[in-house]
Order: sequence, then C-alpha cells, then structure tokens
Amino acid sequence: MAQTHDLQWVGWREWVMMPDLGIPRLRAKVDTGARTSCLHTFDLEAYEHAGERRVQFCVHPSRRNLNRVIRCDTPLLDERVVTDSGGHREMRYVILTPMRMGPWCWPVEMTLTNRDTMRFRMLIGRTAMKERLCVDPSASFLAGKPHEE
Repeated sequence: MAQTHDLQWVGWREWVMMPDLGIPRLRAKVDTGARTSCLHTFDLEAYEHAGERRVQFCVHPSRRNLNRVIRCDTPLLDERVVTDSGGHREMRYVILTPMRMGPWCWPVEMTLTNRDTMRFRMLIGRTAMKERLCVDPSASFLAGKPHEE
C-alpha cells in the first residue's frame, strides 16, 4: 500500500484560485482519471510579444453567472494534443501557473479548452496531484477555501 504520510487529503471537488491569473476562486473537480489539469476558457488567442509566446483568454469562474468574465494573459508553455474522456483528440494550449488550494500553493500545468457543457470549470489531473494529494472520493472541500497571501 502506498504511504500517505506526506500527502494532503482532499475531496473529489475543491475550491481553488489562480492568483497570477486573477482568478479569485472556482470549484474544481479532483479527477484521478485525467492526466493533465484543464481550465475552462473561451476567446483564446495566442500571440507573441517581445519574443515571448503568450496566450490571452477569458474565464467564467461560475457556471451560474456567465456575465462575470475574468480576462487573463500569461506565457504560453506549450501546445499539446489531448484526448478527452470521450476519446476526442484536440490541440490545446498549455500554461504553467500557481494554483492555490486551501493553505497550499504550487505550480500546475494546465490545458485551456472550452468546458461550457461541463459541470466544473476546472479539472485537477494526476500530474498536479502527484506526490501532493490523496483523494477521498466520499468527501468534498476538505482543503477549505483557498488562503490569500
């Protein structure tokens, strides 16, 4: 059996924030079936500025309030082909940004895609969880609300 003494227990869904993107709080699904984390975005546009590849995009932090829009701009880490849970392959932009969950904060690679039809605005995949988190599938929001610095 794997040791869990250095891991933080979380539920199957948690509150997260991405301070560098200006995203104050959103509900994320902790998805052990997904390798890569994914953020719901729209109006994506990659561009180059001063020799740096960047991406601009918008986020609806709540699926209940589509009038609230957060505009983000961040360096573009990569572009990758990702296969979703339905078996569809899609080229996605990849970013690296700090993610805060409860009292913890660490850099997470995430792909950007439109998840309008999905229940959660973000999936936290296995790569982000590795050697950090242990999931209790019967619990929710064990980490509490993200702590602001």
